[in-house]
Amino acid sequence: MTQTSRTSATVAATTAPAPPAGGAGPRRRARPHRAWTVAAVTFVTIVGSAAFASLPGLLIDPLHSEFGWSRATIGFAVSVNLALYGLTAPFAAALMDRFGIRRVVACALLTIALGAGLTISMTQAWQLVLCWGVLVGLGSGSMALAFAATVANRWFVARRGLVTGILTAGGAAGQLVFLPLLSWITEHHGWRPAAATVCLAALAVVPFVWLLLRDHPADAGVAPYGAAEFVPKPAPVTGAAGRALRALLHAARGGTFWLLAGSFAICGASTNGLVKTDFVPAAHDHGLPVTTAASLLAVIGMFDIAGTVASGWLTDRLSPRRLLAIYYGLRGLSLMFLPMLFSDTIHPSMVLFIVFYGLDWVATVPPTVALCREHYGENSAIVFGWVLAAHQIGAALVAYLGGVARDALGSYDVVWYTSGALCAVAALMSLVVRHRPVAAPVVAVTV
Repeated sequence: MTQTSRTSATVAATTAPAPPAGGAGPRRRARPHRAWTVAAVTFVTIVGSAAFASLPGLLIDPLHSEFGWSRATIGFAVSVNLALYGLTAPFAAALMDRFGIRRVVACALLTIALGAGLTISMTQAWQLVLCWGVLVGLGSGSMALAFAATVANRWFVARRGLVTGILTAGGAAGQLVFLPLLSWITEHHGWRPAAATVCLAALAVVPFVWLLLRDHPADAGVAPYGAAEFVPKPAPVTGAAGRALRALLHAARGGTFWLLAGSFAICGASTNGLVKTDFVPAAHDHGLPVTTAASLLAVIGMFDIAGTVASGWLTDRLSPRRLLAIYYGLRGLSLMFLPMLFSDTIHPSMVLFIVFYGLDWVATVPPTVALCREHYGENSAIVFGWVLAAHQIGAALVAYLGGVARDALGSYDVVWYTSGALCAVAALMSLVVRHRPVAAPVVAVTV
């Protein structure tokens, strides 16, 4: 049988209708589409990689106590990590088109493991910047949200918003799993065993990625989930760096890109740069134990899972612009109240903030990905990578400025209030994004 015949037979097998109930022969039980297996592996990968993202906020006080480094110095290392997390994403998305998802993600996990492992033996501040800032930043950026967007775009035609929400929630799930564990290890055994745990977690995910992840539906001989026709695997795209830069130059010619990038920069400033980095030390400043504060941050991750999945479901049905405006508006309102809620014990008002803010944490991702897909088509994952770069630059600035503010003013209050006001600006920016009508895709009924 020729290659063409085998492909035709495979396509026929994946698209042929099931026999009628009264037909002869036993009726086979329909198996889940292979896209859901790939999505599950991607989810586990993101969960595992979230271990390293959970640690920086726990390192501030221990490193300050052991080495005498200022919070601004430690915050600078975290800001380098966050900036590279974003700046690497568009190039990683292009590299996935060149070398495949599996190779890029496996190399990224190994880079994270190397950076976290070398951190254990550091004695100078520049080593923190190199190991945690550069190596872990580059590795994590290669598995940024552009990874989730690439998988959703390649493997799904139907349910893309829902899948994007589920994969995005993987980061929150990882935070929920690892943050209490890492905080307990840090408090009882020191920060070095916690860094070693991050190293081992990254290494543990590599076999799953290499054995189970596939780059394209054609590799499994199936059509994308919800597609009416088989989609051949495209040839590798050379010149990954050039393609990433061309996508940026093309997108930057329009105002839509700057609105999305600007609002997402504020998103990063008000989440990764602020709450993920400064919530634990700010709560500790008010007498709350570090483990308790870390547990609260983990609970934010728990509600973020529900909020992000729900946001993906809503993105398939409602205007992503309006959803973003609502999300940013509610987030800004909650941050304005946070400085008044800190105390040395957990009380109902703080629990209410945790629930309210957690539902909104990464809910902005599915509608932002949908807008990128709507406006930039086949380059949407790369353009989203650049939008994510803006997200992380915003996060990096606030991670550094938060430490500066704490050193200069003795509290983080001014950073909470400023971020809350910026969220109101992001809500307005989201409403200004223009709608671009697109042709509805041909969708097949798929198991």
